[in-house]
Parts: sequence; structure tokens; C-alpha cells
Amino acid sequence: MSEVSADKQLKRKQLTVVLVTLLVIAAVAAILFYVLLNSLLDRDARNERIDLQNGYRYMTAQSSQGMKLHALITKPQNIEPVAINANVADGTFTGINGGFFYGQDLLSISIKDGTAINGETGAYGSGSENVKYSRGTLVWDGATALLSVQKAGPWTELAVTDASNFWAQGGISMTLNDDSAWREAAMLEKAPFPDDMRLRSGVVYDQNGSLYLVVSETKGTLEQFRAAIKEQIGGGKLVDGIFLDGDGSSQLLAREATLRGDNRPVVQMLRIVHD
Repeated sequence: MSEVSADKQLKRKQLTVVLVTLLVIAAVAAILFYVLLNSLLDRDARNERIDLQNGYRYMTAQSSQGMKLHALITKPQNIEPVAINANVADGTFTGINGGFFYGQDLLSISIKDGTAINGETGAYGSGSENVKYSRGTLVWDGATALLSVQKAGPWTELAVTDASNFWAQGGISMTLNDDSAWREAAMLEKAPFPDDMRLRSGVVYDQNGSLYLVVSETKGTLEQFRAAIKEQIGGGKLVDGIFLDGDGSSQLLAREATLRGDNRPVVQMLRIVHD
């Protein structure tokens, strides 16, 4: 065999080895990709089952101003305002704190199907009214499956289709659709300590009807909290919402996180119910 012929044969063998090696690498890469893809899909499926089981999805985010938020994302039909007279974190109900209170008197509307949650409907401190001031109140109309923020004093000023099929939670209007007028609206509703660095909580909803129960882990002003929500929650699709009681009352209990505020008891919370 000539040297030229032997050299050609060697090059063919080398080329064959290279091609086989490349095919093996490609096959291994394809197998790894398949395994990884199925693992991710299976994880998403497990997460979806967990979400359905617990009635909510959990998220946390930090705003560009450094405010850290925790949010429970659910549907309004999963929400029930309940009286607890305890720290949210000490109970067994998933959810966050509710409206304003003094002692054991509830000063914000908190009502379900026409019945106040903290005493006889119509009685002072029962949750039948936003005491002293007309304030922003988040309303779930069960008959129409629609959310809205309505300004009201007594709950009877709320517009609902069926008084036996709704819930309402009082707070302070967040006015998410008007960045120039929100502060004036909040001041008219006597938002407490708007410029202090305090823990904050609120509830907002988006165009798809999803509800976000939001509590801050870090302190900030009312404006910083609102800005953090607009920046980090709802993917730019938020419609409106309300501020809830804040500072030491800002509390959350979920499988993924527990926020105790300053350990004080609160009168009322928004509970997430599920099957």
C-alpha cells in the first residue's frame, strides 16, 4: 500500500471517529434535554396541584425602592372575611389581616352575605360600617362575579346585585388608575400615617379577576407601598384595590411564609378557603 493511500485511509478513519463522536454527543444532549423538559413539566404540574389544593399561589418580590412584598394570589370566591381576635400567624387560617379596629371593635366594613362578621349586623364595631368616614371598600358581587372598589360609610350604601351573595372589605382607596389623584383620595378617607415608615398591607385585583393579598416584610410609606404593588404585582394588569390596616397589624399566614407584624392581635382577617 502506498503512503498516499494509507494517509487517505487514516484520514477517513479519523473523520469517521469524529462523526461518531458528534452523533453520540448529540444523542446524549437530546436525552438530557428530554429528561430536563419532562422534569420541568412535571414540576409545573405538581405546583398546579398544590395551588388547586390550597386555593392560592404564593409570590414574593422586592421593588426598586427596596420594599419586599409577599402576595397570596387567589380568586374572590375563595375569600371569606372572618373575625379572629388574635394574631393571624397564631391561627390556622391562610390569609392576611383585614381592616381597621380599636380594641375588639371593627372600624371597617367586613361583611359576608349581608351579615357582619364581628357581632350583630348594624351594631357598632360589628363590621357593618366604615366608622366615621366613607372609605374605599372592596366588594365581590357573587351574582355577577365582579369585583369593584366602592366608597361607603354603612354597608347598605354598597351596590350589590344580591345582598345574600357577596362579601365586602373596607379599607382605604388605592386608586390604582390615577397616579395624580390617589393621594388626595386617600387623605380624604383619613389614611393613617401615610408618610411614616411602616409595615403595609392591602388587597388588589387584576383584569382577569385574580385577587392579590399583599403584605410588606419591610417598612415604607403609603406611596412606596402603592408604587411597589404597581411595579411588582399583576404584570401591569391591575385594576384597583384598597389599603388595609398596617404597621403591627400587617400579618400573613401561608405554607410559604409567616409575617407576625408586631405580634399584636387583630380583630379580623381575609381568609382563603378551599376544598
